[in-house]
Formats: sequence, C-alpha cells, structure tokens
Amino acid sequence: MVPFRAMSVTSEAPAAFRNAAGDPGALRLIREGVSDILSRRRLVRYLVQADMRKRGADTVLGNFWWVLDPLLQMVVYWVFVSIIVRRDLPDYPLFIFAAILPWKWFTASVTDGTTSVTSQDRLIKQIQFPKLVLPVAATTAGVVGFAFGLIPLGLLMLFYQDRISGYLLLIPIIAAVQYVFTLAVAFLLSAGNVFFRDLGNVSRHVLRLWWYLSPGLYSLAVLDELAFVQDNPWLKTLAALNPFAILFESYRAVIYGGTFPDWTALALLLVGSLIFLGVTTVLFKRLEPNFAKVL
Repeated sequence: MVPFRAMSVTSEAPAAFRNAAGDPGALRLIREGVSDILSRRRLVRYLVQADMRKRGADTVLGNFWWVLDPLLQMVVYWVFVSIIVRRDLPDYPLFIFAAILPWKWFTASVTDGTTSVTSQDRLIKQIQFPKLVLPVAATTAGVVGFAFGLIPLGLLMLFYQDRISGYLLLIPIIAAVQYVFTLAVAFLLSAGNVFFRDLGNVSRHVLRLWWYLSPGLYSLAVLDELAFVQDNPWLKTLAALNPFAILFESYRAVIYGGTFPDWTALALLLVGSLIFLGVTTVLFKRLEPNFAKVL
C-alpha cells in the first residue's frame, strides 16, 4: 500500500494564493515537476502495476491482446495494400509491423494519458499528491505493453530470418526517444482534458488522421514517385518533419533494413521532444492547482 497524506479539497493551495506568493518561473516549475516524479517513484510503480492488472482483468485475453492485436492489424493492412491496392514490397508484413507496434504504443498511451487525471477525480479531491504522476504512470504502463508487443515481433522475425541482425538491439534507444515525445503529449492532453472533456474524442480522430499522414503503410521514398509531390517538393520536407516519420523510419532501419537509423534526425527529434516536454510540464504545473475545483 502506498502511503498518501489525506487532505480535503480546500487544503490544496488555489491558484490565486500561489500568484499572491509570487508566480513561479518556468525553470522552477520544471524542477518541481522532475522532483514530483522522482520523489513519487513508488506511487508511479504502484499505479503502473494497478493499470496492468486492470487491463488483464477487463478482457478475456488480458495483456495478451498486446501480442495479438498488432498481428491482426498487420494482416488487415497487408491484405489491403498487397491484394487490393496491389503494391508489392518484399517482406511487407514485417515492413508495416515495424510501424504498427510503436504506433499502437503511442495511441494506447495517449488515450490512457488523456483521461489519466479526470479518471482519478475522487482521489484528487481527497488526497494531496502531485498530479503529474498520473500521466507519467499511464505513459509508463504503455512501455510495458510495448514490451509485450516485442513478442510477436520476435515470432515474425522467425519468418524473415535473413533480416535478423544486431541492429535490433537499438530498438530501446529509439523507444526512449518515443517515450519522451509521448510523455509530452500525455502531459498536454491530460491537463487540457480536465477543462475540455471533448478533447478525448477529438484526439481519437486526430490520431487516426495522423496515422494515415505518417509513413506507416509506405516509406518516405514513395512520396518521390507522386506527381503532386514532385511539383511541390516542400510537401516531402513537411512529411519528413512529422515525428512519426522519423520514428517509423528509425524502427524500420533496425528491424527491416538491418542498418543504423538516421542518428541526426533522431537526435533532433529528442531535442525537440525535450523542449516540448518542458513546455507541457510548465503548462501542467500552472493548471494543476485548479484541477480539484474543476473536477
């Protein structure tokens, strides 16, 4: 049992009181956020374990769904692209699976992260604790799901043994960059969803559109074959700036291509994600004193 310090709703310092005491700067809020997470590591671990147990109990297949679901999605997209669209690509199931797996992790984390604060409204009204741990726990639980997803990847690699290489060991590095980016998105949406409850519904549609605009079913090189992209080369540049264009290409490099990812693009994405994470941390911390009142 993780100890909590009981309190009433009114004992949480309102925003007006904080402003009267002096509005904390952005760097101070970021330091507070880091401290909140590090000092509540046990609470984060408890919430992650509770989330995984809940997922396992909610469905018959439980956490095994993380193994089965990406395989089923792979089959659907393979049938659509290879048979209906009739576009042939060597070892295409492995090609799209390298994108489906990280995308499933991202969408699951964003969906859970969006409601991570609002779903704990009773707890927030009764107990004092840093609310930042809620989206952190939701995003970290997604990492566990991603780890389960590596099982079907291993099984799939048995059918494409010629693509097995030591570059597969680089997957955790790419996943770490994705984790930072996902955490920033979860901070933003979890805070926003407290005040705009339709944000969860909107985000689902945005995620669906994001997938099709990302090179999940195709590679960035395919864009060079399209006439309207040739006439407007800036579209290729814009597509390459998509964070998941960088991530998908990186995963494919180590899983499908048997080579190093584009370290420069990956490093730039990491730097951009860290800046994004800092901004969303500040936003979350500034809105946090109002959560109990709104919920």
